[in-house]
Amino acid sequence: MKESDKTGVMFVCMGNICRSPTAEGVFRSIVTGHGLDDSFIIDSSGTHSYHIGSQPDQRAQMTARSRGLDLSLLRGRQLAQDDFYRFQYILAMDRSNLSDINRIKPSDAVASVYLFLDYAKNFEQSEVPDPYYGGDHGFENVFDMVEDESTGLLDFILQNR
Repeated sequence: MKESDKTGVMFVCMGNICRSPTAEGVFRSIVTGHGLDDSFIIDSSGTHSYHIGSQPDQRAQMTARSRGLDLSLLRGRQLAQDDFYRFQYILAMDRSNLSDINRIKPSDAVASVYLFLDYAKNFEQSEVPDPYYGGDHGFENVFDMVEDESTGLLDFILQNR
């Protein structure tokens, strides 16, 4: 399948080392579990350039590893103008990042920008909290939220193809 025929999904947080790479890894795993690898382009980025080239936070990696996912090959990058044409779904982890994304979104972009938690099935919060300054429990909570949201997002995409 050509890249242009695939559904592009981009997850965005501020630095691209905690929430968005976790979402990328979880969503990719769920897509793989449904046998849909060839139908998607999945990536993550940050609205800021703080951690370009960095691996995900060690606590995010440890939490993912404890749940059977390896995030070690992911590298931080900043959201780019081209992403608005390559991805159909750009998902912000919180309102601040949503605002930053919409501020730089080109007027002719093909991407639709949403809050990731809009797809949650079992969580009522509107934002995925940044676990960076919290303890390990924050990373566990984010992982649980991201799993729930990823399932809801995949269901939404498959129903609206």
